[in-house]
Amino acid sequence: MKKVGLFIDTWYPMVDGVIKVVDNYARRLTKYCDVVVFCPETRGYSKEDDEKRPYKVVRCHSLPIIGYDYDLPAPVLDPVFEAQILSSGIDLVHIHSPFSVGLAGVLYAKLHKLPAVATLHSQYKQDFEKPLRTKMGLNVVMGGIMRVFNACDECWAVNAGIKDLYEADYGLTAPCKVRLNATDHRPVEDPVEAARIVNETYGVPADATVFLFVGRINFIKNIDFTLRALARAKELGLKNFRMLFAGRGQDEDKLSALVQELGLQDEVIMCGLTDRPMLERLYSRAKLFLFPSLYDANSLVQIEAACQGTPTLFLEGARTAATVTPGVNGYISAPGEDNYARAILDILADSDAYARISAAARRDLYLNWDDVVREVYADYCALCGEEPAPQRVDRLGLVYRELQERVSQALPALEGIVKDVDAIHELEEYLDSGLWLKDFEADERGDLPADIHRDALTEDAVPDLLDDIHDLRTLMNRFIHATAKRRK
Repeated sequence: MKKVGLFIDTWYPMVDGVIKVVDNYARRLTKYCDVVVFCPETRGYSKEDDEKRPYKVVRCHSLPIIGYDYDLPAPVLDPVFEAQILSSGIDLVHIHSPFSVGLAGVLYAKLHKLPAVATLHSQYKQDFEKPLRTKMGLNVVMGGIMRVFNACDECWAVNAGIKDLYEADYGLTAPCKVRLNATDHRPVEDPVEAARIVNETYGVPADATVFLFVGRINFIKNIDFTLRALARAKELGLKNFRMLFAGRGQDEDKLSALVQELGLQDEVIMCGLTDRPMLERLYSRAKLFLFPSLYDANSLVQIEAACQGTPTLFLEGARTAATVTPGVNGYISAPGEDNYARAILDILADSDAYARISAAARRDLYLNWDDVVREVYADYCALCGEEPAPQRVDRLGLVYRELQERVSQALPALEGIVKDVDAIHELEEYLDSGLWLKDFEADERGDLPADIHRDALTEDAVPDLLDDIHDLRTLMNRFIHATAKRRK
């Protein structure tokens, strides 16, 4: 497979989990093949930034959506974009959203009889239930979404919970398997120094317990629930803590107002957007990652937290918690702010269990993109009927090792046989001339001395040996013929 096309209905400078997944796919796939990302024009984008990426970016026109921070892609209004897809020469289509850009990718795959893969990133019913309000409207939209996914050769769910949701509730009929997300974060080398930098940067007391949220500041993530649960935990006796929010989004003002309303001005710190090194330090500094979202399917932030050994506290019913075993590598609270508050207090009260769960979170839940994308490329090649280079090299390395061992064992023996051609001819003449029969009869009468080598007089010994030599000659002729034909 020489070129893959990744199709997504939003792109940088907007940042969300799906965009980060596609970017990590694209960056690492360039080690194996050419990559083109097909996406819309988004607010504030620049061609210069696109050209700096290690893969090609092709954008289509888009229309702004009032009241939302996303734009509406309009590839059908962009003939240049359509022409670029048609001339792209891609060998496989991988869509990461089922809307206009994703649909364009699937249509291209069907037109050119190419494999099409879809990743199931989101719980789309949740996205559309509130704005559409009617069951009929929701069914129409979901029907369109599922027609796109069901047209694909294979769908990849981001965890087992999402796979079950799509198959049982959404009507997915295309073949589906689980393909987990990962992170490009690395564990901080010096957690003590990381904590010092976070404390100095954000004014966090060195002895404070830190809770963290990373992501879009949007109430759809249930971050207002987090604040109310922390206010309740404070009433129940939680002291000396800081709640850090790292990210930007449309509900920043609403969040700030809720902080004031709940009297958490001293405890809540808005960090804004940060670079990756600071994010890694924030995760390392945090005692718990608070993520009661019922919206997310499989958020990257929980994997980033696990990378630093920071366990996540989820809410019961969250699909994004499907990879977690409660009490083993993470925590899941019963519904309700009071339950969530009490769960926080219980976690802090059991330091031995926390240490065990923290270590298990890193061991079980931390995946890096290099390993995941290597498997992704292998799946791409399988869908294209090809063998990926890493597997090919590994397989042929074993073939070489086994063949080299056999040849090294056979070669000295063959060289010895070649040197003994005259001896073979002598045995053939001995048998054919009648001398062998004469000597055999003499030995039977006892006319020959007892202390001589009489191996050649054993009945059928020489004929059997000469038959074996004939078989060897036949095998060698077949070998020479087969290898000579192959080399041509």
